Amino acid sequence: MRMIAKAGRTWGVALAMVLFLASCAETQFLISTAKRVGRSGDDASQSSYKIGNPYQIGGIWYYPAEDYEYDETGIASWYGAAFHGKTTANGGVYDMNALTAAHRTLPMPSYVRVTNLENGRSLVLEVNDRGPFAKGRIIDISRRGAQLLGFQKQGTARVRVQILADRSRAVASRMSNREELARVGSPITSDALPKASVSAETLPVPTGGVEAAPQVALQPTEVASRSSVMRSDSINSPTGTIPNTTAPSETTALSVDPTAAVSQEPVTATNIFVQAGAFGIFENANKVRARLSPLGNVFLDRVLVKERDLFRVRIGPLADVANADTVLSQVIATGYPDARIIVD
Repeated sequence: MRMIAKAGRTWGVALAMVLFLASCAETQFLISTAKRVGRSGDDASQSSYKIGNPYQIGGIWYYPAEDYEYDETGIASWYGAAFHGKTTANGGVYDMNALTAAHRTLPMPSYVRVTNLENGRSLVLEVNDRGPFAKGRIIDISRRGAQLLGFQKQGTARVRVQILADRSRAVASRMSNREELARVGSPITSDALPKASVSAETLPVPTGGVEAAPQVALQPTEVASRSSVMRSDSINSPTGTIPNTTAPSETTALSVDPTAAVSQEPVTATNIFVQAGAFGIFENANKVRARLSPLGNVFLDRVLVKERDLFRVRIGPLADVANADTVLSQVIATGYPDARIIVD
């Protein structure tokens, strides 16, 4: 009876250990699964394609739109540590060391070439945020972008901003399709896909032959791993490296290359003006010119836009950005809230 009782206790302890280890394995599995789910959720919360509705800041209305002919000159500023790590307007996270920019109306993301007209440096940036809302600025650039364009220390620069139409259209199409697929769900699930299987069979030894070593059935993952090694070993590259045959992901194909070299454009002389407005009737423009004449050299600039004459009321040329900021504030205070700084 003692032997039976002792054996029973031994089996009980063994069973308890098995259950304990099983519970530990299940716990580790659940923790691992939770981490994967958490990462998936984080990925889903990343930036999305966004144009946005009209909005008002400081009494001024802005109208976001897909404008693939956008080409503007003006004053750029930059933003850095105060916003680093904060959420951008399209749901991403601002990184002051990335090549990004904020724009008031262009889609997010879209891509623009920004050229510093003062030194000729030019760089491609991704628009992923809204701004700037300071008067007289047309684009707000990340700290890294400002460093590469050469105006971090001075704070502002005269720039030209041109949208890269093809690249921006491509990212808009791909991200919109991805979001639509995520919304309606994919018609194909992984369970519906055929699964590879590998089996082993022992063949009879041929007459007069030598019996081969016993064959071991390989699991599908082992077969894939070994065949990959064989393919790698069999590739002959003239450079001594194995070419990458993996297709680039959407993110890789469309993101701004962080190591992209700054191109150098010819430097041309520019002037700074403050434009109070553009009018279709000469008399109206001339009245504004007369009203603003105490502020400096006010003149009318006639241009043809879409087969229509416009008369632009401008003040300048002005000495620098600081002078332009002062004059802009005076023009706005006089009753022209849509006035802006022009680089021409």
